[in-house]
Amino acid sequence: MTNTTAKTAEELIADLEQFTGSEIVYRHSLGMLRYTEGVKYLAQATQCYWLLDAIGSYQHRLGSNPRLREFQAWRLVVENKSGTLICEEDTDIEVLRQSIPYTDFPLPEITLYLAQKVLMLPFEY
Repeated sequence: MTNTTAKTAEELIADLEQFTGSEIVYRHSLGMLRYTEGVKYLAQATQCYWLLDAIGSYQHRLGSNPRLREFQAWRLVVENKSGTLICEEDTDIEVLRQSIPYTDFPLPEITLYLAQKVLMLPFEY
């Protein structure tokens, strides 16, 4: 794999769009979720393992909501080196919002899906 630290946002997005499915599923260290090859690439390329940690840390609490057991949409919005992490039901109803005081995440926004406890890129859904 090539060094992705020098990639532009456009190059990173193009790389992520190549992930259309995952033959391998990785287990997150918190044990509350698993993630696809595309999410692993994103985490490695942008050093955003903290994002996986944040999503994983909410699973115990959100898992008690029957509307969130099978599907969650997670969106990270970045502006001026700070971010907002938002969890929505599949009906675009916001259920959680977390402020991220500082992030060097290189994209202005990314959406991840958590379907049946597997975190994935939208292209992998």
